[in-house]
Amino acid sequence: MSMSFDSLKSAVSGGSIDTVLAVFPDMQGRLMGKRFHARHFVESAFEETHCCNYLLATDLEMATPEGYAASSWEQGYGDYIMAPDLSTIRATPWLEGTAMVLCDILDHHTHAPVPHAPRQMLKAQIARLDALGLTPMMATELEFFLFEKSFDDIRRSGFRDLAPISGYNEDYHILQTTKEESVMRRVRNHLYDAGIPVENTKGEAEAGQEELNIKYAGALACADHHTIAKHAIKEIAWQEGHAASFLAKYAHDRVGSSSHVHQSLWKDGAPAFHDKGGELGMSDLMRHYVAGLVTYAPDYTAFLAPYINSYKRFAKGTFAPTKTVWSVDNRTAGFRLCGDGTKAVRIECRIGGSDLNPYLAQAALLAAGIAGIEEKLELAPPISGDVYDAGDATEIPRSLRAATETLRGSKMLRTAMGDAVIDHYTRCAEWEQEEFDRIVTDYEVARGFERA
Repeated sequence: MSMSFDSLKSAVSGGSIDTVLAVFPDMQGRLMGKRFHARHFVESAFEETHCCNYLLATDLEMATPEGYAASSWEQGYGDYIMAPDLSTIRATPWLEGTAMVLCDILDHHTHAPVPHAPRQMLKAQIARLDALGLTPMMATELEFFLFEKSFDDIRRSGFRDLAPISGYNEDYHILQTTKEESVMRRVRNHLYDAGIPVENTKGEAEAGQEELNIKYAGALACADHHTIAKHAIKEIAWQEGHAASFLAKYAHDRVGSSSHVHQSLWKDGAPAFHDKGGELGMSDLMRHYVAGLVTYAPDYTAFLAPYINSYKRFAKGTFAPTKTVWSVDNRTAGFRLCGDGTKAVRIECRIGGSDLNPYLAQAALLAAGIAGIEEKLELAPPISGDVYDAGDATEIPRSLRAATETLRGSKMLRTAMGDAVIDHYTRCAEWEQEEFDRIVTDYEVARGFERA
């Protein structure tokens, strides 16, 4: 459950909480931080603690690449301040005697927010909307695969012969998902008890593929919920002897995993995207916002698809989009209008994979929507039918290399987020490409060892 600081202090005094996780999302969306003895946390560490600033300049392997202006060997890798956001304290029922608090990252010397910290990047776009009298409401869908074996067993096998927990497509399949309840029931109940407003889980459209749906919330809370849920799913699967993977595409002959992002704006407690008299129930504000999403999609694709593997997911006939167009309740488009004609009208971005960092993805989407509003962009008519075959529609960048260049050159994102932030994440994307380019893959060896 969510807890106030006073409630945490009472739980610590009563002995039910002995450990506090003080954590923050890194560039990849993982939770980094420290485990505090609970009594020390409530006595002093609740004000601030420290971490090395390299934690916002690493890759998945925790390497320290050169080329970042914010932190480097030359600068000595100093400290950041981790400032606990006490409004985010919650129990973590899947870990005995443990609570969690999310932290914001501040400059050690000035105590100003670090602009390229993912949580701060999202806060900055929320503040821009607040200045316009608007509140962003968002929801993400988490798709992932469960595997028969544990993380350790799979790693020791060299990540070969991956066996999903089920043997066939389990989309909405109750019999098959009953077999997985040892994991998924714990996921639903523990997250709900941690204050995450879980709606449901279901089987997805592949063997061993799951989906978790969380109720919409304010944009920052949505990203917090997503990040905590993803972390919990991995830990709960591990506790049950299984592995949960959020890799966007784990096998070429399997569908990928997505993370669709639903978006709407509210004003004075009412949905600002809805106009009863508007076409499809859309207000002019919504039309400008969606036009911004569609127009600038190539600019921010790197925030929705951050790795080499992410782009293997974009394939015809897999429910992953390939075109940056919008359509009405059509799952072949990059953007799907949902709830048309009702107060629940909203836009769903279907481009992002399960490997995205929700803070970065949501910040980029909001920045594009704001640009659409400020520039009063006109929304083209929706595309109908099979969008995969829409020859005149703009393509999603088809590789990380291409997406890196559209990110680098995005005037919109540089205006919205600042040059330093975009340069920082451009370097992040460059490093992912550089690391891949130097590796000889199993595919190359198997294909050419004898026949080349």
